[in-house]
Amino acid sequence: MRITQSSGDFKAKAIAGTHTVLIALDCVEGRRKGLKGFSFQREMVGAGSTGAKFLRSQKVFKSVVPDPKNAHDPADPTKPARFYTDKFPVQSFLWGDYAASPETKYRFVIRPMYGTPGALTTDPADELSFEITTEKEWGPGETHGVWFNRGAIASQAFADQFKNEVPKDINDPNDPEVKWLSRGLLEACLGYINETAPGDTLRVAAYEFTYSPILNALKALIDKGIDVQIVYHDTTDAKGKPNETAMTTAGLPVDDQKITYGRSKTKIPHNKFIVRLKGGTDPVEVWTGSTNFTSSGFLGQTNVGHRVADVETAKQYLAFWELVKRDPELAAARAGASALTPDPVEVIAQKSVARLFSPRAKPAMLDWYGRRMLNAANSVWFTAAFGVTAKLVPPLAQQRDQMRFVLMEKPATAANKKALTGDLTHVILSYGVPLGELYAMKNGKPTARRRIKEFALDKWFFTEELYRPSNDGFVFFVHTKFLLIDPLSDDPLVCSGSANFSPPSLTANDENMLLIRGNTRVADIYMTEFDRVFRHFYFRDIANELAGADTSDDAKAIFLDETDGWTDSYFTAGKVKNNRRLMFFNVPTTTWFANAAAAGTQPAASTKTKKPAAKKSAKKSAKKSKKKAVKKKAAKKAPKKTAKKTKKTDAKKQSAKKAAKKKMLKKKTAKRASKKKTTKKASTTRKKSKGKRAR
Repeated sequence: MRITQSSGDFKAKAIAGTHTVLIALDCVEGRRKGLKGFSFQREMVGAGSTGAKFLRSQKVFKSVVPDPKNAHDPADPTKPARFYTDKFPVQSFLWGDYAASPETKYRFVIRPMYGTPGALTTDPADELSFEITTEKEWGPGETHGVWFNRGAIASQAFADQFKNEVPKDINDPNDPEVKWLSRGLLEACLGYINETAPGDTLRVAAYEFTYSPILNALKALIDKGIDVQIVYHDTTDAKGKPNETAMTTAGLPVDDQKITYGRSKTKIPHNKFIVRLKGGTDPVEVWTGSTNFTSSGFLGQTNVGHRVADVETAKQYLAFWELVKRDPELAAARAGASALTPDPVEVIAQKSVARLFSPRAKPAMLDWYGRRMLNAANSVWFTAAFGVTAKLVPPLAQQRDQMRFVLMEKPATAANKKALTGDLTHVILSYGVPLGELYAMKNGKPTARRRIKEFALDKWFFTEELYRPSNDGFVFFVHTKFLLIDPLSDDPLVCSGSANFSPPSLTANDENMLLIRGNTRVADIYMTEFDRVFRHFYFRDIANELAGADTSDDAKAIFLDETDGWTDSYFTAGKVKNNRRLMFFNVPTTTWFANAAAAGTQPAASTKTKKPAAKKSAKKSAKKSKKKAVKKKAAKKAPKKTAKKTKKTDAKKQSAKKAAKKKMLKKKTAKRASKKKTTKKASTTRKKSKGKRAR
């Protein structure tokens, strides 16, 4: 749901997801003078309403509260003081309410605040008031359900609420800490499994398959006589055989080729999906996304679960499951995945869902994603768990008017950072890190994290401990893999799944992706959750950089500006915050799909030019045509003698070429015969060893 509201010289645009409401603000230039920020008041409308309340403030005026951490609640001195936006307003033109509940109507009242700290006032004529309803998570008639976990293991809220205590029982979905960290993701996945009716069947593809609530739920269905079959990553060569150990503990058979099938002949069997077959024969829906079936997947890293009730999607996922169930070699897996899902056209159909399975022969989809980034008319929002792959740096970095937000697990390498921040006015980078820590760099790449000595913000914030048992997993913070093109438009593109937007994920791994066009509900959920995680870590990045610099005042990260100077960056041309403010209110003159249709499959332009790729390619092709024309003209004017001489030389060359070709053909035939012999021998050996394993 999206709302635009104006009052006096101010306006607001609100976008609701399931648990989040993102609100962008704007005002006329003259009203910046004396503006100290905005207060936010929220009220639930209807049953369960407890009245309007001012929302909490994260920052305070130093002149009013010089030591906020040691301030106490006047009503209860044993509790810390809480600060609210009526006295300590939000000094930003973008704000997110991350504590909303799904399918709930809220009334927001936003007031511009003027005056002096400790005695702020507002003019009722400027008051912005509107109602907005958050999206429901799932229900009858829905095609898409989207769930994001908290994904904030380095979180002040967790530290505040649970004092950094590890969940009492990590395997109990009802444990308060588990519920808080999961934020509905675990419940949704278990709900999907437990809804399986007698006669229905499930087909599971799992990479990391160790979380007992999921394994136990699947085993419970099998015990009821429901047909559940699971393709899982064969980890018998890994230390502790994690998947097999967890399966045995849950009472699931290991690679019995009836209920479970080990997948070993691929680099990474990275899928995490479950297909439901109605009546045991008709595929009707799929659970997919980035969430591995592990405690870290559901409770630690930022992850998404995506449920799709679409017959065509379910049919393709089932066919893909049947392919990987046979544990095919790379060549066969590539052929099968590409046959099921050929590379998509430049502009997929309106209000449609396209699928993409890997491995594939070539990483051509990276070019496709890059072209969609360049086609964006308004903005690009991109998550890169393992860093931005080389092919996607130029389309993200190319200078243009569209905003680009890049959320990463770790800071970009020096080379990528230099390229991506070349257009500082339109690109913002954010990466996962706890407060009070900086990444140690080695050979230009981020490695371990180190504490910042004498970190002054500790005076105001809780020390952040990271909840994760035994520090397991490769990715600590950001594990989602999605790309949003123009999510603020009426016809957005959402690309989401298991693949990491990298060459190996396309050419070597088992992967699946959804390409969803024109679904604003899905785009709103993804965009508001992206904003939540992006700004959660962006604040930490800035605070840590300030604290880690040789000379800085890291207290700036916590105290409010006591003047109206904070508004300058939002209204100065060439500043990134100004461009972000305009992004929400300026209407683009074109669309990503019109740009895509016009540009076709032309290669991306150089990062140094502002001209679109298509124009550059057209110029090059015009130059080539001109050169060819000049050569033809010159050939026509050449004397006949030269032509005869050239003819003789060409004949000689042709004859030599034929002889060389003949020789090469002989060599190739001999090589093929030898290869055939070797393959036959290898195949016989493999059959024998497979027979042994089956026995």
